[in-house]
Amino acid sequence: MRKYKIGDSELISQYKKGKEKAFEVLIDRHKNKIYTTILLIVKDSEIAEDLLQETFIKAIKTIQSGRYNEEGKFLPWISRIAHNMAIDYFRKKKRNPTIVMEDGSNVFNTLAFAEDSFESNQIKSETHARLRVLIQNLPDNQREVLMMRHYMQLSFQEIAEFTGVSINTALGRMRYALINLRKQMNQIEKNYEKKNQSR
Repeated sequence: MRKYKIGDSELISQYKKGKEKAFEVLIDRHKNKIYTTILLIVKDSEIAEDLLQETFIKAIKTIQSGRYNEEGKFLPWISRIAHNMAIDYFRKKKRNPTIVMEDGSNVFNTLAFAEDSFESNQIKSETHARLRVLIQNLPDNQREVLMMRHYMQLSFQEIAEFTGVSINTALGRMRYALINLRKQMNQIEKNYEKKNQSR
């Protein structure tokens, strides 16, 4: 296996100075790992190829704009971009998860306030939209685990590998994500009840 003498940080420095070849070396060095990561998530080779291209384009734009500050941590940084691209792909596909809370209840038991009626599809759509907003309010590491678990149906072993943490840490983040979601939903429910009482 070919060894690279120049570190990622040095290659990025060279690229910032205008050496296009330096970024090509970075791509060549990491593209297989990033591609495999994306492919395991989206399970479609063509989509994975597209997302790989988008990942590197976003990385180039970030570096060129001077916003890159992950010195010595290029691979974890670009892996995060790839994860986000995969999450965005699933969000655009409008895949709606069934999120089970820490007490075993379905998230919609709390979020879906209205009775079933001819408007139920509209209510369901609004509830999913509301849920996505609540998920966006979570801390980054909790949101990432929740999205990978419920939108992408990844195992905690896979989540741990993709995010570079232990399974226990991934499980802990998931637990806190659900607790935080529950707190937000309880607040919404209280506000909903107050609104109804004031009518």
